[in-house]
Amino acid sequence: MQTMEFFIPKADTIFEEEIKKSRFITYLRHTEGMEQAKAFWQELKMQHPHARHWCWATVAGTPNDSQQYGFSDDGEPSGTAGKPMLNYLLGSGLGEITAVVVRYYGGIQLGTGGLVKAYGNGVQQALLQLERVRKVLRKNYRLQCEYEQFNTISHLIGGRDIDIIEQHFGEKVDLLLAFNPIDFEPFSDELTQRFSGKLTLIKEDI
Repeated sequence: MQTMEFFIPKADTIFEEEIKKSRFITYLRHTEGMEQAKAFWQELKMQHPHARHWCWATVAGTPNDSQQYGFSDDGEPSGTAGKPMLNYLLGSGLGEITAVVVRYYGGIQLGTGGLVKAYGNGVQQALLQLERVRKVLRKNYRLQCEYEQFNTISHLIGGRDIDIIEQHFGEKVDLLLAFNPIDFEPFSDELTQRFSGKLTLIKEDI
C-alpha cells in the first residue's frame, strides 16, 4: 500500500567531520524522484572537484517505495558507503531525501569497518540536525454546487484537511478540491447526507 502521508526534509543540511585526516562532508536534500537525486550528486561533484569520493544514497519517493531506493559506493570498497548511508535514510522514515557524502582522502586507510562507520555516522548526525515537514499525497476532485449550498460546503471543508485549489463563480460554483485521502470518504458521506445525494465529487485526472 502506498504511503499517503510522510515526512520530507524542510531544507538542506550539512554535517562535516574529520576522521584520520580524511574529511567527510555529508549533505542532505529534499529530492523528488531519481532524476533530482542524481542531479544533486552531480552538483556536488562539480562543487568538490578535488575530492576522492562522492558516495550517495536516496529514498527518492515515498518511504516504502523500494523502486525509488538507490545508492553508490563510488569507488569505495563494496558495501562500505552507499548501503550504510541508505540504511540510515530508511531508518529515519523520511521520503524524497538524498544523502551525498563527499570524502577528501587524508592518506590513512580506515579499513572496511571504519568506512562503514564513517559514512553511516555522517548521515546519522546530519539526520539529527535535519528539519522535517509533513507531505500529504493529495487526490484532486471537482465539485459543482449552487450558490445557496456554498456556505455549508465551505463549513464542511473547513473542518477537514482539504485544500481549495480553484474556485470559479459562474452560473454555479465550481470547486477543485485537494483531499488528504483519509478525509475523502467522511467528507463524501457528509456531503451525501446534507444534500440528499444531489452533489457529486468527480475525480480529477492529472
